[in-house]
Parts: sequence; structure tokens; C-alpha cells
Amino acid sequence: MTQDSQHGKWTISSSDDDDEDLPLSGTSSSKAHRPAVSSHSSPLSGSPPSPKPEPANPPVSSLIIGSEARQLAAAHQLNPVKYESSPSLAGKRKKEVSDGPGWALSDSDDDDGDGDSKGKSRSNLPKRSPPIPKTKKPKVENERPPSPHGRLYYIDEPEDFFESSTPCLNETYRFYLNKVTGLDRKYNSGALHIRDILSPLFGTLKESAQFNYCFDIAWMVKQFPPEFRDCPVLIVHGDKREAKARLVQQAQPFPHIRFCQAKLDIAFGTHHTKMMLLWYEEGFRVIILTSNLIRADWYQKTQGMWMSPLFPRLPKGSSESAGESPTFFKRDLLEYLAAYRAPELEEWIQRIKEHDLSETRVYLVGSTPGRYVGSDMKRWGHLRLRKLLYDHTDPVAGEEEWPVIGQFSSIGSMGLDKTKWLKGEFQRTMTTLGKSSLRSDPPMYLVYPSVDDVRTSLEGYPAGGSLPYSIQTAQKQLWLHSFFHRWKANATGRSHAMPHIKTYMRTSPDFTQLAWFLVTSANLSKAAWGALEKNNSQVMVRSYELGVLYVPAAFNMKTFPLHKDSFPASSSAGFPVPFDLPPTCYSPEDQPWIWNIPYSQAPDTHGNIWVPS
Repeated sequence: MTQDSQHGKWTISSSDDDDEDLPLSGTSSSKAHRPAVSSHSSPLSGSPPSPKPEPANPPVSSLIIGSEARQLAAAHQLNPVKYESSPSLAGKRKKEVSDGPGWALSDSDDDDGDGDSKGKSRSNLPKRSPPIPKTKKPKVENERPPSPHGRLYYIDEPEDFFESSTPCLNETYRFYLNKVTGLDRKYNSGALHIRDILSPLFGTLKESAQFNYCFDIAWMVKQFPPEFRDCPVLIVHGDKREAKARLVQQAQPFPHIRFCQAKLDIAFGTHHTKMMLLWYEEGFRVIILTSNLIRADWYQKTQGMWMSPLFPRLPKGSSESAGESPTFFKRDLLEYLAAYRAPELEEWIQRIKEHDLSETRVYLVGSTPGRYVGSDMKRWGHLRLRKLLYDHTDPVAGEEEWPVIGQFSSIGSMGLDKTKWLKGEFQRTMTTLGKSSLRSDPPMYLVYPSVDDVRTSLEGYPAGGSLPYSIQTAQKQLWLHSFFHRWKANATGRSHAMPHIKTYMRTSPDFTQLAWFLVTSANLSKAAWGALEKNNSQVMVRSYELGVLYVPAAFNMKTFPLHKDSFPASSSAGFPVPFDLPPTCYSPEDQPWIWNIPYSQAPDTHGNIWVPS
């Protein structure tokens, strides 16, 4: 089928309309169906070319990691397409010196298609931004455009970027954002970089397990302080075949690194969980986060994490049930690790059993691949979240007015209309408050960056490489875009650091109270959250995901207070939501960021355009 828009004509093959989920970006089996792309402003090939064959023994630094969207972002960083005011000059590439080491790339998520697309509306397709006049200057080789974000935009992390003393942290919620290079220092107060997390400030590290989707091994090793750099590391990943071989090759210079491959028995699933298990001389710690283990995810993106307290070792001879928290975090973490069915994790399971996790005040919400029936349906995915909200939250007066807010960095296929998965399953979970019989239909706000949010970000258009929403999926669900709201975070100074964080919550209508809050690796997709099958008698989950749920009762509160300007997090009693409330609805001119179509009518903050070729 073809679809005209102001961007040109997009040709979608009939195979994009079948019932099977599309391959996930970044998986070795991915041969995603792609649109034939054309543009009125620049000649483009019918579809992005396949990656070039690698040399027989490529250097580790050249190994390609991550999704096609991230690979495209890296290409634009290294060889940008300059914006020119003259249409005849638009799209000319100019070599430019890159910032520091080359990017290692991420991310997951899935464009899982499941049905025919109908009722395409031209008015809802992405529109061109009006041209912005540009004053011509004499060209200087390797000249950078002035940054609207200030002088610090282009430089690496300053010397005081990393903590030299214990940072002032929010010990109540233990929810933190990452540090962002180029922001005013006050907006990084109470935030953490990976070097902070792995530093001696938090314990004398003996060994770690790193669960993630995407790794740059050499970069990761450098983040450990010298005294811990040779401590054993277990990498838990989901790579197969060629991708696995590349990962193993990365680790060849580091004999202290071992691997554990997560089983992915259902097509197009990913190991998307992001967790650190840190074993110290002083005890044990768990960190559940949203960042891949690559520099790009810790540089100029908004990420989130939950950092556990330091769990002490239990006395010898303690019972099996010792060290459990009121939220049963220990039991649930052990159950999650057991679901891998991996011998490499047995020693970690035993270590966790030997520690006291009783101080934990959050609930674990995980996904593991499989088809589940009976009581097992409530163990994983959104049905796990539904059960926790049913058991551990309370109804509120006027709850039909309490909106649900979801915020994410990737979007899968939701079906032909909102009554399928989004409203039929997902919203029912998100609106659960205790044992209320009320089946309310409150507002649902979905926060996802617009094209202009990406264009004006610290990274410019390449920030869209971590927002892999494709034209194929978007055209099938134009109805979804009416739910979209802008990524705005002026209160935290992070509007221009594009989000890779994923959060879900329920707030009061005046946005002063929070009924619950979830930070997770799970994007808005059925692969991540699970989908009901067989007349709702079975749930199918494709991917590994992990997050933590905050409910007020676990903190001896009825609701969490919400304060504006809640960062730095350590200075406010309010829960530190990482974007502005209330959310701002898309205007008629706003369009959601779609990674595999061109944006050539306005330059980004680097003076470049975006051409997916």
C-alpha cells in the first residue's frame, strides 16, 4: 500500500500487515520490514541499506552494537548531513570531528505488528516543519555551529562531574536520575553517574553481575575505579549468533569477564532488563535502572534508577525466610533470577539468600518470556502490576478523575484501535486501585517526545536513535497519537536531555498527589508487558524486563506528595517525578518522533538534518 504525506510517499509492503510481531531492533534475527522512502527535499533510496559486511577481524572499537535506529544515530554523529537554506544544497554530508570515542549503540524495543492497518489519515501523518532561514557564513572545515545550550554542550564531563565525596541522596525514595553532561550543575545535584555507583563510596566491591540489553565492554570496564577494575563481572545478555560473537570478542582483553546468555524461546523477544548486582566486603546491593551499559546512555539522556540500601550479611544459620522485606522483595528477586534457568546465576542466588533485604520498601515488577496460565498469569508483566495494585493500594475519592501517565522511549503495535490492548488490557491494569469495584475510565496521558523535542535537544536529531518508533508501526495506529503529550522537564532542567527512562504513575487531578509510581525497563509494548491470549485464559510475554513499584502504604503514607521543582531530589519531600506536571498535550503542529523518515526542513542544535539512508 502507499501513503502520501508532506514527507513524500511511503510504500509499505503487505508483509507489514500480518499478524506476527515484527522483529525487534537489535536482534540478530531482525530483518525488519522497511518502508520505501522518498523525500521531496533529497533523493533517498527505497529503503535503508543493509549493514556492510564486517572485516574478518574488526577492531573491538568498530563493533556495531544495538538497533538500526541507534546505528543511524551514530552515523549521523560521525558524518552529519548539514542543513542548508537552499533546497539544492540540502542533504550534503560534511565530515566533522566526532566527540571523543565512537558511540556504542543501544536500544531495544519492538515494533510488534498485529493486524491490518485501516483508515489512514493524511492529516495525522508527520508534517514538515517550516524552513528556518539560515545566514550563510564562510565555511571552515570542522567548524561546529554555536550551541543554544551554552559552551559546555560540546565538552566532555568536567573534572568535578564525578563525586569525590558521598553525594547528597534522597534516602526516602532511593530513586535517582543520571547525571547529564552540559546541564547546569544544580540540575545534576542528587543525580548519579555510573562511576559514582561503582566507586568505593558505596562499598568495597568484590564482584558484580551486570544484566542489560546493550554493552560496550571496554567502556564499561573503564567506569570501575582502578582498585575494582579486575573484580569478576558476570554479563547477563540476550544476544545470539553474530551479536553474541561480537560481544564475546569485545571481552577478549578482559579475562575477569564471564557471560550468561538469557534464554529467549519466543520469537522477537529481547533481554531488556537493566540491573546491577553488587557484592561487597560490607554486604550486597541491587540497582535497577533504565540505562544500557554504553557511554551514550550516560552522557546526554535522561535515565532513572532505584538503588537499594546496603544489605548486610545474615548471621550464619539463619532460616530460609530470614531477611525478607514487607514487600517480599527478596522472594521475588530470587524467583526472577530462577526464571533464567541458568547455572551461572546459582552463586548469585545463594548470595542473596545469605543477606538481609528487610529494609526494601519497593515491589519488584518483572517480565520473563513464556506463556502462562492459571495463577502463573499474575507472576509477570502487566498482570503482575495489576495484582500488586489490587493488593497494596487503596481506592481514592473521585478516582475516575485521577489520570494515568505513561512515559517511555519506544512503542510497539497496539492493535487496530484503542479497545484492543491499550484500553482492553493495559489501562485496566493502570487504573486498578485496591479492591474498588469501580471500573473507571480516567484520562490517559502518554508522554513521548515530539519531532521538535528531539530537534532542539542536546544531541539534536541523533537523540532520536534511542526513540525507535517506526513509520510502519505509526501508520497502523494513528489513533494512538491523540494520547501523546510533550516531553517537558523545565523544573528539572532536563527538557533538552531526551528520555530513555520509562515511568508509569497515577496522580490526582491537580497533580499534587501520587497514588503509585513505577520505574522500569519496559516500554509501551505487548512484548514487554504481555498480552492475553485464548479468550483471556493465557498471557504471553516475549521479553525480560524489570522495574520497581512504589506504593504509599510501604512508606506509611496514604499518597505520595508531589511538588513542582522537585529536583535536586534531596531537597524536597515530594516524589521526584522526572518531567513537568501537568503534561502538555501535542498541539496540532506537533508530531511524534519517528526515526526512519527524513527531517530536512529545519536544522537541529548542531545545524544538521536527519536523513535515514
